[in-house]
Amino acid sequence: MTHRPVTLFTAQWADLPLEDVAHLAGEWGFDGLEIACKTQHLDIDRAITDAAYLQSRRDILAAHGLGVWALSNHAQGKLVCDDPLDFRHKNIGGPRTWGDGVVEGVRQRATEQMTKTAIVARKLGADTVTGFAGSKIWRYVAMYPPVPTTVLDDGYEDFARRWNPIMDVFDSEGVRFALEVHPGDIAYDYWTTVRVLDAIDRRDAFGLNWDPSHMVWQDIDPVNFISDFADRIYHVDCKDTRIRSRDGRAGRLGSHLAWGDQRRGWDFVSAGHGDVRFEDAFRALESIHYSGPISIEWEDPGMSRLHGAPEALAFVRSLLWDRPDAPFDSVFTQKD
Repeated sequence: MTHRPVTLFTAQWADLPLEDVAHLAGEWGFDGLEIACKTQHLDIDRAITDAAYLQSRRDILAAHGLGVWALSNHAQGKLVCDDPLDFRHKNIGGPRTWGDGVVEGVRQRATEQMTKTAIVARKLGADTVTGFAGSKIWRYVAMYPPVPTTVLDDGYEDFARRWNPIMDVFDSEGVRFALEVHPGDIAYDYWTTVRVLDAIDRRDAFGLNWDPSHMVWQDIDPVNFISDFADRIYHVDCKDTRIRSRDGRAGRLGSHLAWGDQRRGWDFVSAGHGDVRFEDAFRALESIHYSGPISIEWEDPGMSRLHGAPEALAFVRSLLWDRPDAPFDSVFTQKD
């Protein structure tokens, strides 16, 4: 298993310049970065037109002995299909994409950002872009007032209609998109993932970013998820979730309580501190011959990231052992 690079996802470090994040990651021993397309880390509009700027990103990575296998553009992808678009999307999308706030214009600019991300990924030598797709129908998840089947069907059709042209560009650039299965998005559990893949005709460019932290609190088995979607696991983000003991008060939906509030039924925690069965998951990844990066996505309201990131790296590395050269029981055979 040791051939897999371990990277640091930079989204949770967006308050620091890329140079500072790269310095920390290199000092801790990471193999590379999963670079978030935030302007302070990788400005997509600038990178696609300014060769010197793009080279400066390469130089930063090289100076710290880091590679890049994936870019992330979660925020822009979210704006492609989310409905409604509101102040939340204005905040994450930035003024260039938001513009005058006219919805279809926002969606078109977000779509352009995603296609540009594929081009920049190819220029940097990364073969995967991780992100969200947005959803026209997440707001109907409680199914009351009653939601006609035709409305749900339209949501998946809307997703396919908007994302197929994006995937055409990914195809032309030889880059894959890895959708993060996440509540709030078009695929958030097992069955919605099946439906999303079917909606886009299971085209090769469109796959999944395996992040178990969003599955555990929904009672979805993230290990089975790897086996069931073996041909679609294009990227791995390591984040953990701790389920608190059920006291009859705290539910799975978070109760509109802040991260870290002890009244919550669950919280994100640094990898190795929660309920994800990472050893089983890594064995499953090995069984499907996944050889891409393992990216540390640090999120923990009760732990400093300066402690959590290097500790999570050590935890993940402890599970990436070498495979045996032969079956252990082969030595039992009598040869003379």
